[in-house]
Amino acid sequence: MVRRIYVEKKKGFDVEAASLFNDVKENLHLEDLTGVRVLNRYDVDGIDDATYEAAKFSVFAEPAIDVVYEETMPEDVCSAIYFAVEYLPGQYDQRADSAAQCIKLMNAEADATVKFARVIVLEGDLTEAQVEAVRGYCVNPVDSQIAATEKPENLEMETTVPDDVAIIEGFRELDEQGLENYRREMGFAMSPADIALIQKYYREDEDRDPTLTELKVVDTYWSDHCRHTTFNTTLEEVTFEDSPYGQLVKEAFEQYMAMREDVYGEREKNLCLMDMACIGTKYLKKYDKVDNLDESEEINACSIKVKAKIDGKEEDWLVMFKNETHNHPTEIEPFGGAATCLGGAIRDPLSGRVYVYQAMRVTGAADPRKPIEETLAGKLPQRKITQEAAAGYSSYGNQIGLATGLVDEVYHENYVAKRMEIGAVVGAAPADHVIRKVPAKGDVIILVGGRTGRDGCGGATGSSKEHTEDSINQCGAEVQKGNPPVERNIQRMFRRKEVATLIKRCNDFGACGVSVAIGELADGLEINLDKVPKKYDGLDGTELAISESQERMAVVVEADKAAEFIGYADEENLEATQVAEVTDTNRVRMYWRGKCILDLSRDFLNTNGAQQFAQAHAKAQPAAGAALADILKETKSKEQLLVDLNCCSKKGLIERFDSTIGAATVLMPLGGKYQLSPAAGMAAKLPVVHGETDTATIMAYGFDPELATKSPFHGALYAVVDSVTKIAAMGGDYRTVRLTFQEYFEKLGEDAARWGKPMAALLGALRVQKELEIPAIGGKDSMSGTFMDIDVPPTLASFAITTIDAGEVVSTEFKKEDSKLAVLTAPIDENGVVDFETYRKNLLKVRELAAAGKILAANTIGRGGLYMALVKMAVGNGIGADVKFEGDILSPMYGSLVVELPAGEDVAALMEGALYAEIGTTSADGKLTVNGEAEDVAAITAKWQEPVESVFPVRTAEFKKEADKTEVARTLYTERNTAGPKIQIAKPKVVIPAFPGTNCEVDSARAFRRAGAEADIHIIRNLTTAQLEESIAELEKKIRESQIIMIPGGFSGGDEPDGSAKFITAVFRNPAIKDAVTDLLENRDGLMLGICNGFQALIKLGLVPYGEIRDMEDNSPTLTYNVINRHQSSLVRTGITSVKSPWLAGVNAGDVFTVPISHGEGRFIASPEQAAELMANGQVATQYVDFDGNPSMDIAFNPNGSVLAIEGITSPDGRVFGKMGHSERIGKNLYRNVIGEKDQKIFESGVKYFK
Repeated sequence: MVRRIYVEKKKGFDVEAASLFNDVKENLHLEDLTGVRVLNRYDVDGIDDATYEAAKFSVFAEPAIDVVYEETMPEDVCSAIYFAVEYLPGQYDQRADSAAQCIKLMNAEADATVKFARVIVLEGDLTEAQVEAVRGYCVNPVDSQIAATEKPENLEMETTVPDDVAIIEGFRELDEQGLENYRREMGFAMSPADIALIQKYYREDEDRDPTLTELKVVDTYWSDHCRHTTFNTTLEEVTFEDSPYGQLVKEAFEQYMAMREDVYGEREKNLCLMDMACIGTKYLKKYDKVDNLDESEEINACSIKVKAKIDGKEEDWLVMFKNETHNHPTEIEPFGGAATCLGGAIRDPLSGRVYVYQAMRVTGAADPRKPIEETLAGKLPQRKITQEAAAGYSSYGNQIGLATGLVDEVYHENYVAKRMEIGAVVGAAPADHVIRKVPAKGDVIILVGGRTGRDGCGGATGSSKEHTEDSINQCGAEVQKGNPPVERNIQRMFRRKEVATLIKRCNDFGACGVSVAIGELADGLEINLDKVPKKYDGLDGTELAISESQERMAVVVEADKAAEFIGYADEENLEATQVAEVTDTNRVRMYWRGKCILDLSRDFLNTNGAQQFAQAHAKAQPAAGAALADILKETKSKEQLLVDLNCCSKKGLIERFDSTIGAATVLMPLGGKYQLSPAAGMAAKLPVVHGETDTATIMAYGFDPELATKSPFHGALYAVVDSVTKIAAMGGDYRTVRLTFQEYFEKLGEDAARWGKPMAALLGALRVQKELEIPAIGGKDSMSGTFMDIDVPPTLASFAITTIDAGEVVSTEFKKEDSKLAVLTAPIDENGVVDFETYRKNLLKVRELAAAGKILAANTIGRGGLYMALVKMAVGNGIGADVKFEGDILSPMYGSLVVELPAGEDVAALMEGALYAEIGTTSADGKLTVNGEAEDVAAITAKWQEPVESVFPVRTAEFKKEADKTEVARTLYTERNTAGPKIQIAKPKVVIPAFPGTNCEVDSARAFRRAGAEADIHIIRNLTTAQLEESIAELEKKIRESQIIMIPGGFSGGDEPDGSAKFITAVFRNPAIKDAVTDLLENRDGLMLGICNGFQALIKLGLVPYGEIRDMEDNSPTLTYNVINRHQSSLVRTGITSVKSPWLAGVNAGDVFTVPISHGEGRFIASPEQAAELMANGQVATQYVDFDGNPSMDIAFNPNGSVLAIEGITSPDGRVFGKMGHSERIGKNLYRNVIGEKDQKIFESGVKYFK
């Protein structure tokens, strides 16, 4: 029987509805709209009455914050204007899936099916046209549809038995026009020459007609996305305009040709964009300038060898890095496209068996503040794209547990053609974890991770096509919804040496599914598609062959190791299935329903299609201006630059992304007391599981769309220069830098001038590689940035990476008053190119001073010139500066830096050998004075933060212009609970349950082990009823054998359905687990700690504040959505209010600590009476405090709007402690750009309690 339940947030907690109301009222100009309500509608089948009643207020709703309506909506909704939105059939719905899984955790015998829809209720006097406008705004046809209002009789997904795969009869006989007509009719991405080559192959080699699967697979296999067709196109003729620009590019081309001759000699080599991208590395390798490159036949990501110092000993490690784009998917379905952009970026190094630990997000958009009515036909509004893309990327990264170390969005009107969505990631592992062997006959291929669905078909070919007005209505199957908890499990599994060393070769499931993921692993393969796990029935053989899955790997293992590998997958709650075998036939064969539906020669597949040909012509761009020497000249005033989208603060965007997960982040994305100074790049220590290290990676990017539009050559050259200069500003040695590029250009077609743009860009980038002797060892090209007659800016973004000791990393914010300031500059020649000899000397000088600890702060001089560089350095700590500088202070000076040097130092002596100018000092007066013109730093800061506040708010609407000065009660509780356990234990045992979606289990275990405890991560497995029952029984046993339960942070079940920690509470309410917990607390004097998601679980179980598991009531204290209605990630100041708890034995009441937070549901709520009682009892352990140490309700200090600024509470005796701040994310040299004591000694105190 299908049951229907509606859940609506109570007034005051309906932040989603309030946010949607403000959004549609403002952006659709609906003056008569008076309110919006949102009801979550669940249809549930497959459970009995008792399970339904138990789930009502534990899975679907929470008594304290939700109102429940069963079967029908309330009358005032039924009579109002409303509509329901649901995902299209086949799209992954995390909310529905999590609800079904949560019910199973409650009752292992239940087999629930859940369907979800969001009901949007519009209040006010609206016309039908206005209602339709709201529907259109809320429903993206790529992934969603209007849901029916009637309750279905059953929830079975309607499927049809697919027909056998068709043979394309008569294909060999088609004439040229017939072949072209067929290519267009099928929507193939391949070229006419490609399909002619295929026809020739079937005529001459196979002597048969192809199957539909074969044609679809080849179209996918040879797509630009997979085979870089555009970059490998032969350039038959290269010409240059008779102009200074043309001459500059010609000289660079001649240098490239000389390098080609040096590298290849007499060998014939294709002259193409790909060669221009790769020749720098080949050239430098020949001259032994690339000594740390990790090379193999298996190419997963850029890989370098590094020496890591761990516990004082040197170890061999591999560092891998990769950049990925999802421009097309994000353009048409922003949330899913951006989420799977990150998922896809992670998969590549992950398939190389390294642990991915830090990410960078760089995006390109048109102005998101433009009115909705200016949206182009066939497009989503820029505001919607940029907001939902940010939500998607952050959702995926936050759930998988990947620290996003840098976030930036560049703006240019031509990104309205197609959005740019780049994810760059860094991973690392001990070198002995990575074993690479050539697959041999008899080896088997195992799929591990997610299942195949229809969502994801055509992703490779879709991203290779030009975008048109119809794309948004036709491309739904090309975009997947990610399932990050599954990829998290693969990360954890591959991190185990015993697993990684079983793998001979591995490939991720990218945009081409089985056909490429398995097809690339060996020359001869037999693939059984009937064994490929499916999300649902009804998929045909072709869909099984080409559909992408975000969270899945194909691994080659020896046949006698398959069972062992599958066993490890089972331990990690992952599905693993043997689906293929390696053969010696040199053919790829796929079987479905027992029939061979694909049988292709490896040699034919490896041709990568017909060779394409083009011409390239380099000519000056209309925006370039007259003289190349003025290519960097700025025309805007400093007032305009301060509020320019490419110069302004992006704090509200940046702080949506978890930047501290992994407890390895060396620099916060925003530095200083006020967390406002943007870091030059990202820095994180290597992800060691055991031991301590200070070996860190630093990564930075460079790209300026305004410059690139003027000159693709200069745009690329200075993109590389800027990325390398940022590495220097962070303290890095430019000589050890390795590069990877992201090329994103218009559809080139047959226009030689269009081909000239990426050619010029690559030649500009090559110039820097040769001058600095640093190679680009990887990259990603996306060559479809055209919409109708609009082209994206000619984009070559450069990503630079190297290693450094974490203690030497330098940040951008001014540190002290009266410091000396200097600018290191490099001259620009008549062609607008930096003097590389001077530039190299300057970079070496900066490295020398950073290693000696002589640089307090450093920043590069980019868009906005010296003026904006100083602004960004000043805002972090509110420290001013008084400088004098002869020359242009507003134009970008790529390759130049500002450095802060200690007062009293001899600047001339420090700077000997560099080209520099001493320009002044930092000041205590809060003024930024440039050439005698003074401005108040606080006023500058306010203006600088305004431009995107309406898109990515930092403050809530109520307190947009002023601080919330509500007084907060606080009574310091100094009496300690000194009662200890009856039995003392030298090394207490800690059990740490890891639920689907948990991501802080490793950080928590490391913190406890460092404190002297024995930590056991227990993975909750729920793929089958038997696994779940076994897993719960094991957890009960471990609780009874342990002294401490630690519930770590994360997003259990993705914080779904519509609320956090429901997976956890479902398990802890199991009678056996509840009894074991009660025994631990009441009979064995045990301790419990819950952080973030763990705190959410503790409070929803009643363990805090009551000290026992009990049912929630209407007035129970709880945690709910942040008042700003988004994820918040930053460092906050928390004051110790009570030391009653043994967990706080190592601190004193009144102490203040700076602690990472990362949550979307951290708002503590309780009635005034309850809050006062908790305070009086000493159960309010910690509160969010301001710079004076006083509790605050202002969002600058209290990120979620918690009652009484409460951050953490305890049980009555203090032995159960729940808090939002991630106190486990501690370590040496973390968060160096934000001052404050970080370690609350919680873990040491918990361990000492038992001694």
